[in-house]
Amino acid sequence: MTTASPTLALAQALIRRRSTTPDDAGCLDLIGARLAPLGFTLERLDRNGTSNLWAQRGSTGPRVVFAGHTDVVPTGPVERWRSDPFEPTERDGHLFARGAADMKTSLAAFVTAIEAFVAAHPDHPGRIALLLTSDEEGDATDGTIAVVEALRARGERLDYCIVGEPTSVERLGDMVKNGRRGSLSGKLVVKGIQGHIAYPHLARNPIHQAVPALTELAATVWDAGNDYFPPTSWQISNIAGGTGASNVIPGSVEVRFNFRFSSASTDAGLKARVHEILDRHGLEYTLDWHLSGQPYLTPRGTLVEAVSAAIRSECGIETAISTTGGTSDGRFIAAICDQVVEFGPVNATIHKIDECVALDAIDPLSAVYTRCLENLLLPAS
Repeated sequence: MTTASPTLALAQALIRRRSTTPDDAGCLDLIGARLAPLGFTLERLDRNGTSNLWAQRGSTGPRVVFAGHTDVVPTGPVERWRSDPFEPTERDGHLFARGAADMKTSLAAFVTAIEAFVAAHPDHPGRIALLLTSDEEGDATDGTIAVVEALRARGERLDYCIVGEPTSVERLGDMVKNGRRGSLSGKLVVKGIQGHIAYPHLARNPIHQAVPALTELAATVWDAGNDYFPPTSWQISNIAGGTGASNVIPGSVEVRFNFRFSSASTDAGLKARVHEILDRHGLEYTLDWHLSGQPYLTPRGTLVEAVSAAIRSECGIETAISTTGGTSDGRFIAAICDQVVEFGPVNATIHKIDECVALDAIDPLSAVYTRCLENLLLPAS
């Protein structure tokens, strides 16, 4: 592949903008400059330092939305990269740079796919839209969720949404995400009585008290999953307690944990079961909860079949449909859109040193997105 590829050229231009979250670094302006000549209306919905763009072409009929983010995670130690992480570099059949896979190549492919579709079908039925933010890799409090809130306040709903997250595993098109598990975190503080370790009868060790309850929580089967989701998982991420001295019984212990939960459970139900276990073990505790996303699911239907058919046509493979992995902004979009899927490049190097995308996957990615527009907006022949 050479720089004659418009998708590669745009991906390179986006990568050179150092858009470490939540800084957009001008990426949305670059994309907007490509969309405006196509007849898109551009609406900036920035909030609290986060840059958000809602762009739309057409005014009636089914609406197909491409969604994604311009921000990238920090590079980590620059000296460990084989090349400048913000200077896209071609070697060994790949394009290396921060954001190459997650997700500036997808953004470029969105734009060139739309350009190709509009050139071939200038009077196409339906509507095409883009929902882009610079706050997906960070707190995600002022990005996609802000746009969704604005659209919902206007009474707008979306028909189909394709999120450009890197979902492929070994080659482009081998996996599409049709949902994601919910994420529920807890900060548990079990209280005891601090004291000298030689006089345990004058103290109460909160770590000793917490261990049986934590063991039960770890062994609990929360649900069996369902046809689309694996069983809900409960995992401890951090435990902290003690003064640092070897002769002091701590006065408290803090345990941080997370549920990745399927649609077979609810956050309310999981909270209630955790409290029941802690209370039954007689612990003195506080527990703060944070729900960062509900599970969402798009069963096989119009959108899943349209994307699967596009991958079959352009990549020559049958895609796997999966709900594995972490959360994405799809969890917010699902609130106003009944059909949401995620599809993008191979995810093996995302967030890593020497992040990269296969050069020979870049143009096919754009072609798949174009084919998705055809499958969803054009009458069947």
